[in-house]
Amino acid sequence: MSEKSEDNESKIWAVVAIFIFILVIYFLSKHTHYITSVLTESGPFAPLVAILLYSLLAPTPIPTDPITLILGVVYGPFIGVIIAWIGNILATLVEYYIGAHINRKTNHKFSKNKLPLGLSKLPVNSIAFLIFGRMIPGYGSKIISILAGAYKVPLKRYLWTSAATSLFGSIFLVYGGFGLVSIIKYLKILKTLGL
Repeated sequence: MSEKSEDNESKIWAVVAIFIFILVIYFLSKHTHYITSVLTESGPFAPLVAILLYSLLAPTPIPTDPITLILGVVYGPFIGVIIAWIGNILATLVEYYIGAHINRKTNHKFSKNKLPLGLSKLPVNSIAFLIFGRMIPGYGSKIISILAGAYKVPLKRYLWTSAATSLFGSIFLVYGGFGLVSIIKYLKILKTLGL
């Protein structure tokens, strides 16, 4: 097979993969309740399913915060944090791999000029960029992870900064969800007592 036909075949498969990816994202975004029901109906395998869901949703724009909240309610704060933390770390590795793969396939230099909050002035390799960029609400963590892979940030630096921010985020969401459910239960008890 000639080099030109191999290149054309690669382009065709890339277009097919992008099309399938867009369909999956569209389906999942319209049916987020399905993701929640899969988790709640998994029984004793729910922690493993949750970790798998974090990794599967990593390349999509679908947030995993509802999964983290459910873990806090179902398993309590300590176990919920551990499961969410492991899931988030695996998700960041998937995102890093995607960025590294994009860089290898496209040989493209990425532009930081349009990043929010002055982050464009920080080098992608900087610890400040890797930590504080991931704290941007919404898709900050996904974008930083993909950029880190694309810019070939050393994996060791990327892992410890991702682990630190993922732990903080997991604690915040799990304890927040657990606390909210505790308050609701307390209010129901007060209501049944007539107070």
